[in-house]
Amino acid sequence: MTAHVQPLRSRPQPPNHLDVYLRVLSALMLRDMRSRFGGNYWGYLVQVLWPCAHLGIITGVMAFRGMNPPIIGDTALFVATGALPALAFQYISREVMKGYMIHKPLTYFPQVKKFDTVIARCLVEIVSSFLGLMLVLMVLICFGIDPVPKDIFQAVTGYLAAIGLGIGVGFINVGICSIFPGWILGYILVTLSLYLTSGVYFVASFMPDEIYYYMKWNPITQIIEWIRLGYEPSYAVQIDYLYIFGWIFGALTIGLIMERFIVRAQQ
Repeated sequence: MTAHVQPLRSRPQPPNHLDVYLRVLSALMLRDMRSRFGGNYWGYLVQVLWPCAHLGIITGVMAFRGMNPPIIGDTALFVATGALPALAFQYISREVMKGYMIHKPLTYFPQVKKFDTVIARCLVEIVSSFLGLMLVLMVLICFGIDPVPKDIFQAVTGYLAAIGLGIGVGFINVGICSIFPGWILGYILVTLSLYLTSGVYFVASFMPDEIYYYMKWNPITQIIEWIRLGYEPSYAVQIDYLYIFGWIFGALTIGLIMERFIVRAQQ
């Protein structure tokens, strides 16, 4: 008689560190999307739709008051070139900080690190920014407005600069709010002031030279001019690209240092 030998079943391999890390990030991102307005995914849709609603309100107000755009030629497109980069910076720099505070209790699990909560919120906000941008472009096309810039590279790199600056400042905000949680409310006033004074609804270079000199120290002002230069190549403005990149990489470096020596030190 021949004995039947059953093959040995291979033991399942434990997931590697990369698989675990990606699962943690995806879980944090899904939790981020559900933790918005109403506690479900419809709340995330509200955030994506908000830039479009914001643009419609401001455009309607300017049209009602008979205000013509000084450059570009279309009111909605002029507002979009200023509001979209400003809102991208504002949302990312603020929501990264809020995401860290919301997910902080999850860091008691050994698989979840504080740095993971920040990265997950950054990814969600980057996707949200581009979804909002695509939606605004589609709405402009539906109204018969051509949203394609004359210099696509110029406009796209300017928008990416706004996102990069938002990430860098967001990391700094995480370091600040880990020590002083009240900074979440204080930063709202900072972003509101920047939004109103960055040239979103007006052309900064048309201001008096004494005022424009100080406005140029605001990197958001120069980023808006950067993007508008892609739509209006004849726009007489000088952009200090080195200054903007200095802000982006400087903020990111300071934020990472604060994360390493301040955020991780908090219990």
